[in-house]
Amino acid sequence: MRVDLLSREYPPEVYGGAGVHVEYLARELRRLAEVRVRCFGPPRPEDGVTGYRVPGGLEGANAALQVLGVDLEMAAGCAGSDLVHSHTWYANFAGHVAKMLYGTPHVVTTHSLEPLRPWKAEQLGGGYTLSSWAERGALATADAIIAVSEGMRRDVLACYPEIPPERVSVIHNGIDTEEYAPDRDNAVLARHGIDPGRPYVVFVGRITRQKGLVHLLHAARDFDPGAQLVLCAGAPDTPEIAEEVTGLVRGLEREREGVVWISEMLPRPEVIQILTHATVFVCPSVYEPMGIVNLEAMACETAVVATATGGIPEVVADGSTGLLVPIAQSAADGTPDDPERFAADVAERVNRLLADPALAAELGAAGRARAVEHFSWARIAERTMDLYRSLARS
Repeated sequence: MRVDLLSREYPPEVYGGAGVHVEYLARELRRLAEVRVRCFGPPRPEDGVTGYRVPGGLEGANAALQVLGVDLEMAAGCAGSDLVHSHTWYANFAGHVAKMLYGTPHVVTTHSLEPLRPWKAEQLGGGYTLSSWAERGALATADAIIAVSEGMRRDVLACYPEIPPERVSVIHNGIDTEEYAPDRDNAVLARHGIDPGRPYVVFVGRITRQKGLVHLLHAARDFDPGAQLVLCAGAPDTPEIAEEVTGLVRGLEREREGVVWISEMLPRPEVIQILTHATVFVCPSVYEPMGIVNLEAMACETAVVATATGGIPEVVADGSTGLLVPIAQSAADGTPDDPERFAADVAERVNRLLADPALAAELGAAGRARAVEHFSWARIAERTMDLYRSLARS
């Protein structure tokens, strides 16, 4: 069987969880099928991987229109495939067009949903209407939809009630626990200005409304002053959020010592070492269908403090592998109903673990055990292949 995986991200250009997912899924699926990857960007040296640049006539167009242009070229490349599998709205239109052109079964993995990310209008302007249209059309006609968590499945059916529930399956994201494992060396810490002799709290993620970094920076005002705060945060969605986060970080630096902001994308081994030595990893997301980054921290034996939203409670076992922070949300953009309460709850849980390193270590060890037992990429690829085969037989 030939499977074409369609994705915006693929190594070496990976900046989010969907890109990580496609990278490891492709690796494992190659043991089971002929896999071709079609992604955005420059040519890739890897066999079976094709990068697509924005068509020349669209270089100055709205970002969403550029995406659709790339998708048309990706769809043309899918001729001859037995099945296409698209990831995120960036590639959904390519899969949709390939299905219409060639009659090829189309599988969609939902890593997020456009109706639940209205802040994207800040980034795309009118293009947000286009991205929403592309996602809705692809999901409505897809032969099967994979949700990365039970929470995501509920969101799919709530946002798109026209989709029959039997077409939506849950296959969780995974983690390579051989690659993501504790690294006891600490040379990376000193290189980035982190004091290995002091406890620290770490955040890893993009600067976007979804990841809740603004709320973390408010919460950090109340963190134990003896602890450092390490922010591995870059790739801002818009100049506006970049300016807001910069202002909050600079203000925090005036109030306390030990704020370390690493804005560049770090190599994976450096991130692993930084996660390993942290006392606490914090995921303050206001929207998170699954949250691979929580699994990454758990695999490094680091205790997690994370928002009890979306698929996170399916990953982080409250009181066992980390501490969950309740959140009440009624606004369409996921903003907490009481931002001050949310920030205070984040701070309380972080401080609880900073004050009890033994508890943090216990949660961290349990987190790695959970990651190893339940979130293997090999098993995820097998389940995905089973779904492919069921569509080929139907």
